[in-house]
Amino acid sequence: MIVGTLRIELALYEARTLKDKRRVVKSLKDRLANRFHVSVAEVDALNSPRKAVLGVAMVANEQRFVESCLDKVVDHVRHDPRASLTDYETEIWS
Repeated sequence: MIVGTLRIELALYEARTLKDKRRVVKSLKDRLANRFHVSVAEVDALNSPRKAVLGVAMVANEQRFVESCLDKVVDHVRHDPRASLTDYETEIWS
């Protein structure tokens, strides 16, 4: 069993309120979960309207598959016009 985690830090420049932030983060979380079959949660900076930190996790039986999928998640987030990717960290456990 291979477990992969991904921590994504985002800057939300257009969000002025927590309500604006929630709208963007919920949409992004739902799209990532549905498209890549991963678990996604907001894990930090909950009270900051212009910053979001997402945790992404997945389990599979091949390390290459997990790494590839998490790389695709990062690319997808990187190209989202509503959020700017500021940092990310990937960890793989076997």
